[in-house]
Amino acid sequence: LTEIYSSSPALGRYFRSAQVISFSNESSIVIYQLLFSVPPSTEGFMEHTMNPDFIRNILRQNIYDEE
Repeated sequence: LTEIYSSSPALGRYFRSAQVISFSNESSIVIYQLLFSVPPSTEGFMEHTMNPDFIRNILRQNIYDEE
């Protein structure tokens, strides 16, 4: 995750770290926390750039690119 987000053109400059919070071998579920350093509030930044769907799609695109 660290490599994916730190190399992202959209989020790389804001990304600080990724940490696994919980991992389950039984169900293959990983819960992780991403830490970003965001600039002072600018119009639309949190609604668009830091939107959870946008952040997930960065990861999804990387997975699709790997296949």
